[in-house]
Amino acid sequence: MKILFRQTISNAQPVETEITPLNLKESIEKTRQALEIAYSGFDNALEEDMIDSYIFEINALQKRYKHLIELAEKQPATESKRRLYQHSPIRALVSHVFS
Repeated sequence: MKILFRQTISNAQPVETEITPLNLKESIEKTRQALEIAYSGFDNALEEDMIDSYIFEINALQKRYKHLIELAEKQPATESKRRLYQHSPIRALVSHVFS
């Protein structure tokens, strides 16, 4: 998947980056942290406009998180995961139940 970044400068060229599994994992973690911060802000917000702002932010972050998780699920399993499941079905079952 490619992400396209655009700048507001009229003569600037768009920059494309490729999402690798490492970047995807980092993106999921950063989005999860941003969600925690947004929930904390929502819990402490007193003004109506701030509450609305946090609601929109949380909805956007939830959709981003869901999309990233779906991308991660579509990626092929790494060799280490395959080895773990092939050699240890009990460990695979336990990790599946507790994840």
